[in-house]
Amino acid sequence: MKPQKFDYVRAETAQEAVDMLAELGGDARIMAGGQSLMAVLNMRLAQPAVLIDISRTADLKYLRADKTHLSVGAATTQGTLEWSGELPRQLPLLTQVFPFISHFQIRNKGTVCGSVAHADPSAELPLSLALLGGEVVLRNRKRKRTVAAEDFFQGMLMTAKAPDELVEEVRFPLAREDQRFAFTEFSARHGDFAIASVGAMRDGRVTRLAVGGVSDRPVVMQWEDLQRGDWEGVLNDLAWDLQAQDDHHASAQFRRHLVRRLGLQILGRISE
Repeated sequence: MKPQKFDYVRAETAQEAVDMLAELGGDARIMAGGQSLMAVLNMRLAQPAVLIDISRTADLKYLRADKTHLSVGAATTQGTLEWSGELPRQLPLLTQVFPFISHFQIRNKGTVCGSVAHADPSAELPLSLALLGGEVVLRNRKRKRTVAAEDFFQGMLMTAKAPDELVEEVRFPLAREDQRFAFTEFSARHGDFAIASVGAMRDGRVTRLAVGGVSDRPVVMQWEDLQRGDWEGVLNDLAWDLQAQDDHHASAQFRRHLVRRLGLQILGRISE
């Protein structure tokens, strides 16, 4: 299929983009890298009247680190973040995640914020943001607001973003030396969407584990003083709680199996 006809406009600044969204509302969609959006348009799952291109908007193309977070602007590509020399120190989880995200050609064009805004439950960056307890900054013509990742993702391709809002940036908490991180996923082929993905972090006595590709959004669980002898039990409970469904990629039973097996692998890595 091919997309429905639409008009194309290019925003030169973030203010121009939110002004257009204020005027057009639900008739417009933001395009940055377009790697997720174009597939949706081709399948006519979205039929906007106007595409607002922010890919060349200089004031949305940045990586900014402060004492606690790394902020990624809406026009910043995944490749820019991946190949940042500071990434292994700032966000070691993402150094493990990026090799699983599609192929480097896609990461060279697709944006970090675009993946988060698209909210595919199999996508690695939404899972990473949720696991780390990150934030999404939303902006419209009148105001900005910050939404925790756990509240931003609301279902399959559904978020807390209003039609007149732009995902201006996402904020990843910076890693500390005493934290440990691990990530893996299972897919039919390298670069395909994950049938199941699991990430984990250990912060002192607290263990956090996130699962993607099984439920309709990334699911994050947290335990204090989780012991090795408890791993199989909590992972089995989680596998059932996710309410996996059969589809043409995998059965619900296989997805539950992946949650248990990948979960054990990941918990072992952050406990070594």
